[in-house]
Amino acid sequence: MIHVLAVITAKPGQRENLLEHFRANVADVLAEDGCIAYGAAVDAESGPAFQSTYGPDSFVVVEQWASMEALKAHALAPHMARYAAKTKDLVATRQIYILNPV
Repeated sequence: MIHVLAVITAKPGQRENLLEHFRANVADVLAEDGCIAYGAAVDAESGPAFQSTYGPDSFVVVEQWASMEALKAHALAPHMARYAAKTKDLVATRQIYILNPV
């Protein structure tokens, strides 16, 4: 299994707009072969004092894939190309972390 954490930072004030496009794409991603989990998360409100936050313009995509091959196929999926085209002007930065469970 492969874990992916994608930290997406929208241009100022565009996070909700970006998340709308993300949500519209979730069903197609979950239908992909090898997709185990795929969803977005934002900073929890009123967390404990030791909480670090990503900030009001960021969200994290938490993914699980059956294999690296499934993840690579996901990156090439037509719906991901459409999502990228729709959101390219909304994204400030993105960082993708691909992790193996231990």
